[in-house]
Amino acid sequence: MIKYKRTFYYKYQLTEDYCCYTGICPPKEIDHEYFTLSYLGYLTVKKGYSWDGATCAVDTENFMRGSLVHDVFYQMFRENLLDISLRKRSDELLIRLCREDGMNRFRRLWVYAGVRLFGASSAELEND
Repeated sequence: MIKYKRTFYYKYQLTEDYCCYTGICPPKEIDHEYFTLSYLGYLTVKKGYSWDGATCAVDTENFMRGSLVHDVFYQMFRENLLDISLRKRSDELLIRLCREDGMNRFRRLWVYAGVRLFGASSAELEND
């Protein structure tokens, strides 16, 4: 599981590094101030990373890890660190993590439908 605290600006902030295997393998390692994604598909989110939890949904314990990892991937898309063609795989990863953490099937289906239907704008490249 992840270790985090509530904050004022963003809702949550990691209090320890978190690492997991994602199965999403970039052509070369992505090394960011707050996360790394190895070319083998291992994601490390560094202590201090902040995120907003389950966007447009209720934050529950079985959604926190998935929302963290999903937010990191969408940040990679926005910053053009990872090809947007991998968005569907990152959405599927969100659902896998939620299932592993005990989210029921009905809610997972709603979550998946939500990110597929409404998530594209959150993954669009940021304008400089």
